[in-house]
Amino acid sequence: MKFFAVFLVIIFSVVNLSAQEKWSSTRKPVTGSYTKLPSENYSWQNTNKSTQVYTFDNMLITVGPSIRVLPTSNAQQDEIVLVRHPTNQNIMFGGANTTAGGVYGQGGYWTTDGGTTWTGNNLLSPFTQNSSDPGPTIDKNGVIIFTTLDNPGMVAAYSTNMGTSWSSRITIQSGSVDKNFAASDDAPTSTYYGRSYCVWSNFALGAPPIMIGYTTNSGVSWTGVMQVNSPPGGHYSQGVDIAIGPTGQVYVCWAAPTSSSPFTEDYLGFARSTSGGTSWTVTENAYDMNGIRATTFNSWNFRVIGFPRIAVDRSGGPRDGWIYVVASEKNLAPAGTDADVVLHRSTDGGVTWSSGIRVNQDAMNNGKVQFFPAIRVDENGGVNICYYDNRNYPSVGDSCETYMSRSVDGGTTWADIKVSDHAWKVKGEAGLGTYGGDYIGISSGNGKIFPFWYDDKTGTMQAYVAAVTPDPVGISINSNEIPAEFELKQNYPNPFNPNTTISFGLAGGSNVKLEVFDMAGRSAGVLVNGELKAGSYKFDFNASDLASGIYFYKLTAGNFVSTKKMILVK
Repeated sequence: MKFFAVFLVIIFSVVNLSAQEKWSSTRKPVTGSYTKLPSENYSWQNTNKSTQVYTFDNMLITVGPSIRVLPTSNAQQDEIVLVRHPTNQNIMFGGANTTAGGVYGQGGYWTTDGGTTWTGNNLLSPFTQNSSDPGPTIDKNGVIIFTTLDNPGMVAAYSTNMGTSWSSRITIQSGSVDKNFAASDDAPTSTYYGRSYCVWSNFALGAPPIMIGYTTNSGVSWTGVMQVNSPPGGHYSQGVDIAIGPTGQVYVCWAAPTSSSPFTEDYLGFARSTSGGTSWTVTENAYDMNGIRATTFNSWNFRVIGFPRIAVDRSGGPRDGWIYVVASEKNLAPAGTDADVVLHRSTDGGVTWSSGIRVNQDAMNNGKVQFFPAIRVDENGGVNICYYDNRNYPSVGDSCETYMSRSVDGGTTWADIKVSDHAWKVKGEAGLGTYGGDYIGISSGNGKIFPFWYDDKTGTMQAYVAAVTPDPVGISINSNEIPAEFELKQNYPNPFNPNTTISFGLAGGSNVKLEVFDMAGRSAGVLVNGELKAGSYKFDFNASDLASGIYFYKLTAGNFVSTKKMILVK
């Protein structure tokens, strides 16, 4: 972390001994001659090339091997985030905090072939001055905009050639800042299409609020810097995340920690803007939470936070526009006495929120911990959350793996899948004390989910990705029953309320799209959209979010097209 930021925090602490904690100020850059600690597994190489298959009642999921995105022996990669190009699903970009020799900076890793191959740079040229907290996004023009903490505060740079070269740093706000994320409005129907946003906490103020700024020219300049909220007494705002709604709504959430030690994340703050970030409707306490912040955690020499992450359904399906927020919590139902991943959802733009839903499906109060969740709603409306998990190890402080939980019913029920093909002994990084990064990432595209995490299995912290491929949402397959021809069957029951089953058969592998339309020809949801192998399929369709009436469902599989009518009666 920057020396001037640490200096400011020290001064502030002297003035007010109960001051809130600027979390990343405890992360100090390596100084002097840096030599990595020796490790017996330093030269580890992943020889696993196999794909794991998981079957559940309503889905089949395959998980590819864990891939290091940029294998490196002399650099540590942590605190990572992954974003996808808004129109080209083959392009993804990941950012990371990196330590290379005595330099603490920002790394970038990218793929242009849908995650098959990766390249990158551990020290992006604009960010080699003790920068921290990566916050990249990709705008409608394919420009990578990278925001981060650096001298003199919140800064950004942009790349028009997929990270090969970068602009110089551009200052968004000077001063003591912390914990930023970014997002770009990629909704073509939005008035603010192409506007990109950065959010952060302003630690220059006594009770740090959330700030926002935006760029309308792909990062060349930043304007619109404003304060989003005013924290209530005894609290401050930190760990902000941002997501864009289906028509350009800007949604921001953050934790409200208590202003005195242990700075526990006490409740969730939420704000929304329908004016391109120029005005806000703010709810300081959207719901109660009890975060897991600790300087040492689970008997590991590792610090953790309980900051929230946010995602929005942009699938165009029956839950289009739903907002999901997730965080690791404990000692507050539905979380147990150990750290669990808890989700809340809103179906009305953040006006009201559901009660908490426990995401991880291991036994309650079993002494196992789940932490650092990241969330992604995929293109079919599936809700996917990846996190660290030690459920498979017998004792506290033992090894940890990366899991992903997936829901195909809007977060009501979940299936857990182990996505890492190795485990690691959780600890702070060499030379950095208990610090080991504060979050991981996840993205999706081309019918796959991409959990993005880091661990030190190789002897140094490295960033990994795995390709998780679910069958289309809510679908089951009998690959042993291959029909002689392509067919779409009548749904059963019909009429129905609100569940019905749509069956179809594929005589051969094909790119398949199954879509529902209302009487006016408007789409009521894309149920299947992807490559399927030959077989007989059943789709369990839930129309609880639709009004009574006549609907049509259409199957397109290669040159085969068939449409049938169904009646919803409530």
